[in-house]
Amino acid sequence: MTNQYDAVIVGAGFTGLTAGLELARAGKKVMLLEADTAPGGLAGTFEFRNGVSIEKFYHHWFTNDEYVPQLVKELGLDNQIVILPSRTGMYYNGRFWRLSTPLDLLRFSPLSFIDRIRLGLLVFQVRRIKDWKTIEHLSIREWLEPLCGSNVFRIVWEPLIRSKFSVYADAVNAVWFWKKLVLRGSTRDKQGGEQLAYFKGGFGRLARAMADEICKHGGEIRYGSPVTGVRSNEGQIEALVTPAGEVLGRQFLFTPSFSVIANILEGVADANWIQSLRRVNYLGNVCLVLQLDRSLSDTYWLNVNDPGFPFVGVIEHTNFDRPENYNGNHIVFISRYLATEDPVWGYADDRYLDFALEHLRRMFPELDRSWVREHRVWRAEYAQPVTERNYSGYVPGRETPFRNAMISTMAQIYPEDRGTNYAIREGKSVAQALLSQLA
Repeated sequence: MTNQYDAVIVGAGFTGLTAGLELARAGKKVMLLEADTAPGGLAGTFEFRNGVSIEKFYHHWFTNDEYVPQLVKELGLDNQIVILPSRTGMYYNGRFWRLSTPLDLLRFSPLSFIDRIRLGLLVFQVRRIKDWKTIEHLSIREWLEPLCGSNVFRIVWEPLIRSKFSVYADAVNAVWFWKKLVLRGSTRDKQGGEQLAYFKGGFGRLARAMADEICKHGGEIRYGSPVTGVRSNEGQIEALVTPAGEVLGRQFLFTPSFSVIANILEGVADANWIQSLRRVNYLGNVCLVLQLDRSLSDTYWLNVNDPGFPFVGVIEHTNFDRPENYNGNHIVFISRYLATEDPVWGYADDRYLDFALEHLRRMFPELDRSWVREHRVWRAEYAQPVTERNYSGYVPGRETPFRNAMISTMAQIYPEDRGTNYAIREGKSVAQALLSQLA
């Protein structure tokens, strides 16, 4: 690895792939170094033993997302986009509730009629906020409960926030929730329903198409190539250290989580800057992917609002994309956010399946282990950045202590939450900054 590259990118998730594609198209000599065996990052796919391919972690995009469809069109693959209706619901107090339309909301009897109206008007209330920094000092509860009332918060929102953010539930600032409500409110059709978009064959297939395009323009990607350190001199990085040797470059881009970047640059970069990276907390995610011989329900996205239920939701992917596209199998994602210190994080895969089925039977009493044709458990240590109060005041920016290195991670997408759409946006933006430096 003695050749010098114009740009060396750490990570072949969607930010790294997008930046690499922009640079390669501009005629630059690009190298992407990816620790995993395939591109896509958290949007990568895998195959069950019977050849059925699906994401490791559930994915779709919204109809008001701009950057994913634009990229797909650039690749000439816009005929691979499918727009599908979404069926959402809630499990509360031992019963399933459909929550796809305003009429469904009016039927949600666990709330009083007045509270149902307050819940329905919430989207309009949050749209009045134009400057998100005015609520950044508040927790979600401090901001949301006065708007919707204590009953609506306790029954509808608090269980989801606690499932999503675990030990950090009371620390996350109001901006995270405000942005979610604003974005979701703008995806509804005239009847109040919601449609979502998906890429045929999964986001991993899109990632591979991007990787192929990079290589077609002369770029290179090395998989199974974690970066373990750097060699620097007089405020510049000269090379990245990998198990296969050094990779030399003029410009460098780091796209993994802040914690991973801190580990790579520990002892080389300024200690205060390294500490600023470690100031941002993360939650891990354990995602159980089930291949079943039958469906659990007719709902795609089922939020679970019963106290004590250990999962943020039950996402039955084949109630979104048809089972016929998966050899007639039914694909279900069971997602749990948690601190990696939680004992459940260390469960063996079979033990985790037993743990999940025990709780799922509370919702689906007839569920039997014999329904499970195959299962996989995927873990992401840095799945969810935790945007605490006044996050914009302490989250590190793109610049680093090195004149020829930048960082671009999903923790910097704020005030938006992590997502493929914004990863692509940031990849395009940081690529332009790198091109300016190379010029």
